[in-house]
Amino acid sequence: MHHLVIDRWSRGSSSLHQRDPRAKLAALLVFLVVLSTTRPGAQWAFVAYAVLLILTANLARLPILGLASRAALVLPFSATFALLTWWSGDSLRALALAEKSFLSGTAALLLVGTTPLTGWTAALESWRVPRMLILVIQFVYRYLFVIAEQVQRMRWAALCRGPKQRGFRLAAGLVGVLFARSWQRADGIYHAMLARGFRGRFVPAPPAPFRSSDALFLSTCLAGCLAIRMLL
Repeated sequence: MHHLVIDRWSRGSSSLHQRDPRAKLAALLVFLVVLSTTRPGAQWAFVAYAVLLILTANLARLPILGLASRAALVLPFSATFALLTWWSGDSLRALALAEKSFLSGTAALLLVGTTPLTGWTAALESWRVPRMLILVIQFVYRYLFVIAEQVQRMRWAALCRGPKQRGFRLAAGLVGVLFARSWQRADGIYHAMLARGFRGRFVPAPPAPFRSSDALFLSTCLAGCLAIRMLL
């Protein structure tokens, strides 16, 4: 699955990859709370948040441009509200909305790109998050691989037929075929899981002990976020 690089990122060996998933998840929550409560006029604070994320990405040895391009995918969803806010006359709040969306997406990608799925879902389970929600997250993440692989195969097939095929009908047909084939593959995977003993729950690995280095990492993130929030 070479086209899903985020999962490959999460298998790295940097010092950030080695931190406890509970510490990284708590640091993400702190960052999101601090970011969401930052006033729109504190533009230097948003710059400091961006610098903090860049330093974290360097620590994790992740490509900054790759993170930024994937985090930018959230901008079309927030752009509607940002434009409405801009047209209402509050351009600073509109800019802050776009900045918060982009920085939040980057922070979430840093968590997913440095922690395997089993790690941060086990952290959620240790926090007594509803099991059904965790199960939905796990299935959605795994079935994204199925859809992405099917898209790649259909893309290769379309290239083999020639580059001249265009049009809305072709695109609509490809989308329909994609979901039909993905549904068939997903159904086959689910029945294979049942045949191997799946009973509605992925058994998480026992959590590792929370070390002093994890506590130091969490404390540093907390101090940095609060310092930016209060001083800028």
